[in-house]
Amino acid sequence: MPTTAYRITDLRDLDAAFTIRERVFQEEQGVPASKEHDEHDRRDARHYLARATNGTPAGAARWRETENGVKLERFAVLSDFRNQEIGAALLRAVLADVQAERPDAEVYLNAQLRAIPFYERHGFRKEGEMFVEADIQHYKMVLGNL
Repeated sequence: MPTTAYRITDLRDLDAAFTIRERVFQEEQGVPASKEHDEHDRRDARHYLARATNGTPAGAARWRETENGVKLERFAVLSDFRNQEIGAALLRAVLADVQAERPDAEVYLNAQLRAIPFYERHGFRKEGEMFVEADIQHYKMVLGNL
């Protein structure tokens, strides 16, 4: 069974996605829960879950519409599943849905420094100056024309 990533429609999958985010952002990176979870989680964000080849929930992401376009957020892959194409599967699933729903929107995200090479490989480019969010250095990145 290959890695799968899909839009969440089941509350059990949403719970799995939130658990992944808590482990990666709060436990590993020390992000406070108040910054990791926000009003968009249950209001207007579309959530995604990736499962490893054995079916285990391994990654999560979300996107939402903003006044600036479509913002990709909360991409997280559990440490045991990194470098196994989980992030790439998530990104493909998210971008396919964004393209279907908002084909003309600018797509952007705020990438942690260590994730920049991953996003660059997938067509994003840095824009502007580095900034700090939740005590972690980031750059805004924008999806170019692929």
